[in-house]
Amino acid sequence: MDIKSFLYPKNEVSYLMTSSNMKEALDKLEASQYTAIPILDEDGKYFGTLSEGDLLWKLKATPGLGFDTMHEIPVISIKKRLKIECVEIGADLDDMLALAADQNFVPVVNADRVFLGIIRRKDIIEYYTRNIAD
Repeated sequence: MDIKSFLYPKNEVSYLMTSSNMKEALDKLEASQYTAIPILDEDGKYFGTLSEGDLLWKLKATPGLGFDTMHEIPVISIKKRLKIECVEIGADLDDMLALAADQNFVPVVNADRVFLGIIRRKDIIEYYTRNIAD
């Protein structure tokens, strides 16, 4: 078993670009029903993760900011409360499992930090539940 076995590929994952704004982030989170979403730069490299909480704290901390002005706020200007670590596709499974213990998902990148997809903690738990029960 390796990291590739758990990969939920990029083409099936909602993500934002560093050029996205707060309104786009809110819309993508709502449409995907995610509570957090990866951010990629223009080269497709993993930049970080934005959470619903990050959006709420930004809204609270910015006087005059409302739903009608969210399009003016770039996602890269929003403080990220949690640092979601990524794992390289060729890393040991134990490295990924250590991150998954503290994160709902683990972003997966190649050696150049290009985003390949995510590993969802839910999928790991389901796999081990099925295989440990046998």
